[in-house]
Amino acid sequence: MFDSVTELLGKIYLGEDSTIELKRELPHRSSLADEIAAFANARGGVILIGVDDYGEIVGIDRQNLNQAEKTVVEICQDSIEPQVLIVTEKLRIDDKNLLKIEAPHSLFVHKTSNGYFIRQGSSKREMSTEQLARLLQSRSQARIISFDKQFVPDTHKGTVRKELYQRFITEGVTENEVEDLLLKRRLLVKAGRERRASVAGVLMCHDRPDEYLYNSFIQAVYYRGEEKDANYQIDAKDFKGPLDRQIIDAFKFVEKYNQVSARKEIGRTDQPQYSMRAVFEALVNAVVHRDYSKTGSKIRLFMFADRLELCSPGALANTLTVENLRYVQATRNELLARLLSEITLDDDIGQQVRRRHFLERRGEGVGIILNESERLSGKTPVYELVAEELHLTIFAARSLQQGQES
Repeated sequence: MFDSVTELLGKIYLGEDSTIELKRELPHRSSLADEIAAFANARGGVILIGVDDYGEIVGIDRQNLNQAEKTVVEICQDSIEPQVLIVTEKLRIDDKNLLKIEAPHSLFVHKTSNGYFIRQGSSKREMSTEQLARLLQSRSQARIISFDKQFVPDTHKGTVRKELYQRFITEGVTENEVEDLLLKRRLLVKAGRERRASVAGVLMCHDRPDEYLYNSFIQAVYYRGEEKDANYQIDAKDFKGPLDRQIIDAFKFVEKYNQVSARKEIGRTDQPQYSMRAVFEALVNAVVHRDYSKTGSKIRLFMFADRLELCSPGALANTLTVENLRYVQATRNELLARLLSEITLDDDIGQQVRRRHFLERRGEGVGIILNESERLSGKTPVYELVAEELHLTIFAARSLQQGQES
């Protein structure tokens, strides 16, 4: 919006309206949150920092520019629910620094600590009960477009890497056909006159998705004891990259610390603490079903002496409950699920987990996690919803030596 300097100067000259707000300096955090949410709840708009109410460009000190941008991003992440994915741009006009904040029209209804606001004319207004109800109804229809198919601001065609998106398009296509195929696969989406990467496009076809979608990675920690205690932390890793790479890296992390006990009677019996088939299913489920619109937390994997815990941001999708997880299939991110079902596993991991692709889409995942783990440890894994996060606990099998001693 207002991509050229000439167009932007014209808007500054004419003054504020339903598409632009001028600010001499960065407002208070709660006030700016209200302004951004109001634009997102309406038709979108631009907030320009460094211009006073009379259209005079006063600018921002260069040393304050980066901090101002960082503050704006934090406000969108921490003070607006759900988060608004803004586009920020640092501009130099008339030898002065400006910060342009573009809040796009959203498919969600956004709330701040002060309530629900919408842009009307040159100011924000708190929505009436009737107006909010109408907006919620209309946006619920628009959200037929799931979050993983929506565009990510500040991305472009080049955001999706050729070596990664080639996995999802037909071999032998010409360069002129590539963009159309990326649009058909929803790895790119149209945003006005622009072509931007979708959420799924960034997660599957960029080497660092967390640069665009905050916290979109897996954090893994291994503790020697049974508590989260830094004094007993043996290893910790953040696995970043395309989602399929994250799954494999986290899988190998568990495999590394999956202790195997042995017993010699007639022949040799080996018993690992965890079924790697169950671990793989759990990691795939966490990645496919997490709510990527919630950026306050990442997927977290904890290994202890007696259990493995996996925490995935987001409440359960649609009609799913903790009780019916084994029997009901519902996918929050349909596009991600489809893309992962097209990627072939290498032979070594494929044989371990007894499948050819990352996702088979037969609705067997939770059953495999529960059955395989219970068979080893004698304890059924536990699913819990904790503050809009799904927590899975898989209990470690006892050592075979312990069994002999008892």
